[in-house]
Amino acid sequence: MSADVLTRTASPVVKQPRKDPLGAGGRWLVLLSMLIGLVSHGWNMFRYPLYLTDEGIYMEQAWAVLRMAKLSPYTYFYDHAPMGWLAIAGWVSVLPGGFDAFGNALNTGRALMLIVHLASVFLMFEVVRRFSGSKPAAFLATFVYNLSPLGVYYQRQVLLDNLMMFWILLGLYLLARKDGRIVTAMGAGVCFGLSLVTKENALFLLPGCAYLLHRTVKEQANRRFGVSFWWFSMLAPVVAYLLFAQIKNELFPQNFNFNLESTTPGDHVSLLYTVWWQLHRNSNTSTGLSFSYLLQQSWLFKDKYILIAGVAVTLLCLFAGRNNKRLRPPMLAMALMAAGYGFYLTRSALLDFYIAPMIPLFALNLGMFFGWLTRRTKQSGASVLVACLLVPVLVMPGGFLVKYNTKGQLEFSDAYRLPLTRLQEEQVAWIKANIPTSAKLIIDDDIWVALHDNDPPYKYAHSHYKATSDPDVRDKIFHMSWENIDYVVMSNKMRDALERGGETWIIEAIDQHGQTVWEATRGDVSLSIIKIGATSS
Repeated sequence: MSADVLTRTASPVVKQPRKDPLGAGGRWLVLLSMLIGLVSHGWNMFRYPLYLTDEGIYMEQAWAVLRMAKLSPYTYFYDHAPMGWLAIAGWVSVLPGGFDAFGNALNTGRALMLIVHLASVFLMFEVVRRFSGSKPAAFLATFVYNLSPLGVYYQRQVLLDNLMMFWILLGLYLLARKDGRIVTAMGAGVCFGLSLVTKENALFLLPGCAYLLHRTVKEQANRRFGVSFWWFSMLAPVVAYLLFAQIKNELFPQNFNFNLESTTPGDHVSLLYTVWWQLHRNSNTSTGLSFSYLLQQSWLFKDKYILIAGVAVTLLCLFAGRNNKRLRPPMLAMALMAAGYGFYLTRSALLDFYIAPMIPLFALNLGMFFGWLTRRTKQSGASVLVACLLVPVLVMPGGFLVKYNTKGQLEFSDAYRLPLTRLQEEQVAWIKANIPTSAKLIIDDDIWVALHDNDPPYKYAHSHYKATSDPDVRDKIFHMSWENIDYVVMSNKMRDALERGGETWIIEAIDQHGQTVWEATRGDVSLSIIKIGATSS
């Protein structure tokens, strides 16, 4: 062997520094995306939109976890899996001020939603960049995700849907790393499992996620282990939830009675009975609205551009990636997820915030399609194209930042200027100043924690829904009689909810035996407090 060969053999191997695939430009784009998200979702978030009933429900359930060591202050009947409010309870438990750390319980929950949103922005950027190879495409996706009026409206609110999508995005990010490690596949599976036990409609995203998993690990030598451990890890949280119900003898209804016509299917609640009931809900029930109604009356009004563009790019993603082997799996997966969730929206009884997960799904499809469209274009050229697309979206009337008011004048979006929640704060302040804590109150859930986390608490302040559906409240406290109500605290459009739910005895108390002692109105928002027994029948 020659001397120079020996010399080369003996030379130490110099370890090359790890290259950052994101790069300096990518890091600046990520920071800019997160800054836009911080401003768009953080500005005025404690004042707009109005506190929602469901926000109050999740905060009161988190309150029950911390104060009562229970999953709900009322009978937990498995309407949703508990991971969402367990996460909220964990957030509240580390804050110095507890539920009042940011002024009140719902503000504290919204602060968590802001953190979740910023984390989701980073994850979305990386998912699109890693799968498409395009930083401008990743920025476009996060830009739409940050500034969509529908997104700004619903992603500020304390909703399980937002937490569910965080877990979905985290799972996609782990798959996008493509590092060939089993633990990464397991982590992605756990994330999807956690999304399922946060909100069950994540099930409709499973086909897209499973397809992406199989195509992502297809070339790996350990692909069988990766796929198997993903499914095992995904099922683990779900099985734990089922075991929890079984241990409490609440998995099956009594005598396996799944008769939905029965008002009392057994002597205990049942997870599977509730699932059966959920599957048979439709737009004719009192608990939800139809897809067509919400599309026309709410969603298109708030953000027609993202809905129209999102449907278009989803359809394009189903076909555009066929001739590109590298982009075909992620494009088809994103389209399948959006199509799957869209199918759910058209087949179920809905509430208006159910649209929230469609915004990040549409943003993912938009980013992937833009990456495919500009795959032969240099990054600088794609960046110019992104700028040309975004500028008109920002300033066009009815777009992301400005709109016409009732006088035909352009003004900033409501999200950045209206102080709606002050009315609810004034309502709570009036109650604490004028109503004794021993009074029996019918309320909406948005102020539940504010009254029960009081010192002393309003222990007889109960949700109108529980006052008519939970036997412990309906039969033991109010006895379905107006004579056992002292005050009805009306939230915005609570009257509509009472009528849809058939809560006739509460309506009778208001109409025949009530007198308004406090009220406040701003625009189409109206709140009031009605004293019962103040007038003769």
